[in-house]
Amino acid sequence: MLKRLLVGGMCGAVVLTVGILLGHYGIQGGGSSPDWLEEVGKDVEEKMVEKFLSEVDNVQIQENLRELTKVPHMATTPGDEQTVQMMLKRWQDPDSGLDRAWREEYNVYLSFPDPNKPNKVTVVSQSSAVLFTAREKEKPYGPDQEDPDVVQPYAAYAPAGHPQGKLVYANQGKPSDYLLLNQTLDLRGTIAITRYGGEGRAQKAINGAPYGVIGVLVYTDPLDINDGLMSDVNETFPHSWYMPPSGVERGSYNTHYGDMLTPYLAAKEDTYRIPVKNITGIPPIPTQPIGFEDAYTLICELGGQVAPQTWQGGFNCTYSFGAPGFKTSSQFNDSEVKLDVYNYEVVKNSSNVMGVIRGSVEPDRYVIYGNHRDSWVHGAIDPSSGTSVMLEVSRVLGRMVKQGTWRPRRSIIFGSWGAEEFGLIGSSEYAEEYITKLSERTVAYINVDISVFANATLRASGMPSVQNVIFTASKQVTAPGSASTSVYDNWIRFSNRTSPTYGTIPSVGYLTGAGSDYAAFVHMLGIASMDISYTYDRSKTNARIYPAYHTAYDTFEYASKYIDPGFTSHQTVARTAGNVLIRLADSLLLPLNCSDYAESLESYLNKALDLYQTTLADRNITMDPLKSAVVLFRSAASQLDRLIRDSDLAKETPLKGRRINDQLMLMERAFLHPLAFPHKFGYRHVIWASSGAGRSTFPGLADAFVRAESSGLEGDWEEVHRHLSIISQAIQGAAHILEDVI
Repeated sequence: MLKRLLVGGMCGAVVLTVGILLGHYGIQGGGSSPDWLEEVGKDVEEKMVEKFLSEVDNVQIQENLRELTKVPHMATTPGDEQTVQMMLKRWQDPDSGLDRAWREEYNVYLSFPDPNKPNKVTVVSQSSAVLFTAREKEKPYGPDQEDPDVVQPYAAYAPAGHPQGKLVYANQGKPSDYLLLNQTLDLRGTIAITRYGGEGRAQKAINGAPYGVIGVLVYTDPLDINDGLMSDVNETFPHSWYMPPSGVERGSYNTHYGDMLTPYLAAKEDTYRIPVKNITGIPPIPTQPIGFEDAYTLICELGGQVAPQTWQGGFNCTYSFGAPGFKTSSQFNDSEVKLDVYNYEVVKNSSNVMGVIRGSVEPDRYVIYGNHRDSWVHGAIDPSSGTSVMLEVSRVLGRMVKQGTWRPRRSIIFGSWGAEEFGLIGSSEYAEEYITKLSERTVAYINVDISVFANATLRASGMPSVQNVIFTASKQVTAPGSASTSVYDNWIRFSNRTSPTYGTIPSVGYLTGAGSDYAAFVHMLGIASMDISYTYDRSKTNARIYPAYHTAYDTFEYASKYIDPGFTSHQTVARTAGNVLIRLADSLLLPLNCSDYAESLESYLNKALDLYQTTLADRNITMDPLKSAVVLFRSAASQLDRLIRDSDLAKETPLKGRRINDQLMLMERAFLHPLAFPHKFGYRHVIWASSGAGRSTFPGLADAFVRAESSGLEGDWEEVHRHLSIISQAIQGAAHILEDVI
């Protein structure tokens, strides 16, 4: 009896509780759903996007850049610390800051020139008399170049040493260049002078060393950067954007990204470090960059056989191989070139500055927006144009958050990366430290490094899945100097392609290498990523990059006078990238498109079939599994598209939206394979890894095929088969992610 009374009482209590709750919500909301349910089902608000676009201020961006470029801020220097404090101050501002901002510190391996022993390049006679000395510092045209903290041009990570030998001209220092040169000359004991382009900085020395080259000079040819212009009297800076004769491109001479002593580990104080002798991917011989005025003096005095037409540059002389050495009629006859390089390496503390706006509904899903902060000198364009844009984006969004008018659905993380110029170190160490959390929670990464190369058109690269959200954002922003033309419509005039699905659309590049801080997010973590900037009209210049790149002339004056007067292109990038950021962080359904990915995979497949199918069939290697995998991916993408189209996620269970979003987010991870590229540090993405084959298709397959075709070895053909299997199964895995859960 007592038991029945207790049970009856408990049941009554439950019924009463349910009744009270139902009555509460029925009375309070007049039958409507609870407030939290409305929040969960809310989509991005177009009025909020329009408000953001209207509040992005070009003058604010201009003043950001002015402050960022007051002093040189090479990684770990006092100038770098000033920028750390500036970022913290802005992101901790009570009126327009973020929810939280902090610094992340890493102990990283860096390389510097000795300020007390400047690197030197000289021509010395047989009696050791110095006949010629290259400039140690760039010519000053104003106070920026005279700043005592301007670092001497040098090749970071090139070893110290004092090689002396006959000079030879090795074009771009590619393997094919040294091979051709070696067929004519004995390269043992020589110094090679090479021009930027065609090959990575470090590779110019790495490729030459096996032939006996003992030192390398690197310069920027005026044909490649200045459209052939050379005179600072009236042609180059300070009269135009072109590099002056003494300008020197500094840079990091390494082929890996991240801290070199702690591969795959975050470079904390107590982290295990490999022996320095085990570092690979850096020059094995002393290397030094010089200006083209000094390169002109050396190259035009070379003797020997005339170099091929494709090796000729912008100097008004004939480029020759060298005999080796100078021609007999030269003032330098029988003389040698000597390099005195005093670089040293040291482990130093470098900081990332991080900031976050916490998401209201899905705080455990991250959209990351990043750019590096360090520069080689003042770095107005690289990287401070990107930092000034990021500060404006965060200011506008931060003020909305502080005013209580907006908070994103997902969390937004801002990253100001340190020591990027030395090999993408800050972003890579961050990715290595938080690899599990970032892999599980990150929706997308937006990189805005050099935000404005010039002011003609938008340029964007990224995974195919982000193409659509970039297009959406660019259609909503007006192009600089126009009241009616959108960024999208302007972009399509300058760079376009034909899509089987959409017709003519702007060209979006692929992130196939490690050119900026997206590298770890793409290749190590498999996160949908993009890189956004404004650039120049390729029909009007052959410059491979903006001409003051990594020189002492990349200053606020240069940016405001020659790159973007009025800072309207900076403003346009801020509006476009910020618009993308808001849509990724606030949309109910992630704006990632898998059918666009299918189109890219089909393009890669068709190219692979054209290039390899016949040869592989002759070796009894079939490409059918790859064909089937791409067909399966297209089918799964179409099926998911239909599910999305037929769903009304605002009125359905939130778990359905979360499930679809997780499919969209995690699809990219399926393309990671830990053993696909055992000899390429940090590369796991089998679709977008770097390739030396020069083919628009699957990189591992392309490289393996080139090796096998060259060697004819059975083991190399087996490697081709292995990559076919890796790619096929990765694409199948991605398709399975897109299919229904079971």
